[in-house]
Amino acid sequence: MDAHASGRDRIGLGPDRAETPPTELTADRQAPTTDEDSGPTFRIRPARTADVPGIAAFVNAYAQERILLAKERVTLYEDVQEFRVAEAVWPGQGVGGTDRCELIGCGALHVMWEDLAEVRTVAVAPAWRGRGVGHLVLESLLQQARDLGVSRLFCLTFEVGFFARQGFHAVNGTPVSPEVFAQLLRSLDEGVAEFLDLARVKPNILGNTRMVREL
Repeated sequence: MDAHASGRDRIGLGPDRAETPPTELTADRQAPTTDEDSGPTFRIRPARTADVPGIAAFVNAYAQERILLAKERVTLYEDVQEFRVAEAVWPGQGVGGTDRCELIGCGALHVMWEDLAEVRTVAVAPAWRGRGVGHLVLESLLQQARDLGVSRLFCLTFEVGFFARQGFHAVNGTPVSPEVFAQLLRSLDEGVAEFLDLARVKPNILGNTRMVREL
């Protein structure tokens, strides 16, 4: 397998596109506009099974660009409870005056241990890159981690600048005790194997940077 193509769970921002956080967020994680006709609001919500085809489209598009690792549709359904999705919402512009909504981004949080979780599969629709969508998705995952009692977040990424701006820093090795390391070895999850930097998955993570953020 091509080592670059197999790098996993990187954020899909596109080349040379920095995410600029919205200047103001409401409690329900919307980035409000000042004029109804000037554009949509953004919101983050838990993913539903109906979102899986859209998530798969994001992942597969970035997999073709060798930015994300392709995922089977069944895997996304199995993991749907880990995902948050970003929607663009045009109030009252749908059928019968309902809101018109468009899926524009996604990201997942996978708990690995009592105090540790991984940010995975963060992707933004190409037309919405550079508008703060990735920032909103990650912010939602950070809050979800806090709510679960997690105190550290891990990511494996090429997008070092994006994650550094969100408070992550590069680390060497595996930042867990030998006892926890031994327990994590029992996991069948490939992402955990990559976190542990096991020899069998090293071809999958060449060129990626290991980063951690404390909450």
